[in-house]
Amino acid sequence: MANISAQAVKELRETTGAGMMDCKTALGETSGDMQAAVDWLRKKGLAKAAKKAGRVAAEGLIGIALQGTKGVVVEVNSETDFVARNDLFQGLVKMIAQVALSTGTDVEAIKAAKAGSITIAEAIADTIAKIGENMTLRRAAALSVSKGVVASYVHNSVTDGLGKIGVLVALESAGKTDELATLGRMIAMHVAAANPLAVDASGLDPAVVVREKGVLGEKAKAQGKPANVVKKIVEPALHQLASRQRL
Repeated sequence: MANISAQAVKELRETTGAGMMDCKTALGETSGDMQAAVDWLRKKGLAKAAKKAGRVAAEGLIGIALQGTKGVVVEVNSETDFVARNDLFQGLVKMIAQVALSTGTDVEAIKAAKAGSITIAEAIADTIAKIGENMTLRRAAALSVSKGVVASYVHNSVTDGLGKIGVLVALESAGKTDELATLGRMIAMHVAAANPLAVDASGLDPAVVVREKGVLGEKAKAQGKPANVVKKIVEPALHQLASRQRL
């Protein structure tokens, strides 16, 4: 059996809400593989709410910038939540979001682009030196429309356009801009609350579908369900996977 650390047990417990001994057993059964341990607990019906599964274990901020019919969102990570309240760090994230509007979403291209006389990579390095904490530009995404609006919502906002969760919604329409903006913001707020895995079932990662089939099937079998009933339980559940909250 793998040597299971107390930290790993603590992390799994926080992730799933399962009991300490159940978490230790799950890690032991899966040789310390965290994701496999989450699935093991789910199959046993012991994972109460795996709220943190699949999320990046990092602090920092989401930055959103809008311009006309285009919007971008960037994620800049830091070591601690304290840095997210630092004016220098907030300014850096805003700068990166603005640059991403013109450079696109490729992380390396954003870092190579200039903001004034220095590149974004140099700006990040300079901010690291001043604050004394490591930080990275992790990813970026963008949406645009030929006509209509790109609306946004930032949850747990620390200042305009910066927060913990950021959502962009693009509405392609010839309708009234102000009404579209209101609708788009409402949809963005709903997305932030629901945390869907995809827009629809066709957008799901095939690996996620395979894993969920295994978890749901094993759980149904453990409850004594016959094979034909297991299939009836699993297939409808997969169609709901795209719109349900991430487990």
